[in-house]
Amino acid sequence: EGRRLFGRMTVLDNLLAGAHAVGSRAGVRARLDEIYALFPRVQERRAQLAGSLSGGEQQMVAIGRAMMAQPRLLMLDEPSLGIAPKIVAEIAGAIQRINRDSGIAIVLVEQNARLALRLAHQAYAFEHGEVVRSGKGAELLADPFVQKAYLGV
Repeated sequence: EGRRLFGRMTVLDNLLAGAHAVGSRAGVRARLDEIYALFPRVQERRAQLAGSLSGGEQQMVAIGRAMMAQPRLLMLDEPSLGIAPKIVAEIAGAIQRINRDSGIAIVLVEQNARLALRLAHQAYAFEHGEVVRSGKGAELLADPFVQKAYLGV
């Protein structure tokens, strides 16, 4: 929720703003290459002002900027909010690859319950601030209570 990009800076400059913890130029270049492999569209738009990007492209840049800092934990707040379904699928795939390939732990808060449960190793369903269900994402997807309350089944 809220991508907090520097709208009047280029995509590349936004990514570099996240690289403060990376020591060397070679390290920064390697991180950029990883981000560009994860989000080819970001590489295509690297010279464009971040404020002129679509919501989905901005989300890709925001995730890429966070990844530049080489985090051990990535916290994502509603990464699908207001984004076209095709782009949501791209971002979801990238989230899976980040976790699988780099081992970075991800805390995902997501209003799209189906998407969140498909991505989650461990999931929690809340009602009025209380945990009402917890388990593996696949288990919660199959849970009749979760299906009725959160998935409209």
